[in-house]
Amino acid sequence: MKLETTVPIYLQVGEEIKKAIVTGKVKPGEKLPSARELALKYTINPNTAARVYQHLEQEGIAMTKRGMGTYVIENQDLTDQIRIGMAQELVSHFVGNMKELGFSEAEIVKLIEEER
Repeated sequence: MKLETTVPIYLQVGEEIKKAIVTGKVKPGEKLPSARELALKYTINPNTAARVYQHLEQEGIAMTKRGMGTYVIENQDLTDQIRIGMAQELVSHFVGNMKELGFSEAEIVKLIEEER
């Protein structure tokens, strides 16, 4: 994963974890790596890794069990909501960029249909 300088690192790593959850690479109820392991995996500061998990907990995606680690919440509805939200964000970004290039909505739809 290549980290961007314009977005906080903890948010970028959190997005990667969310992608892993919605794609099934990480299952509901599964234990996530320790903050130290996460820091090593992404070559980030251990405090930043801890912040990743704090943020995921605030979003209701993960929960920490004292002395046992951090786990993905077992809630398929939440996973579906995250997936839809991520898709909406991608589509919004894509459409915005296409409009900046001068494409109309009809042209954008046509290009997408041709891509299938």
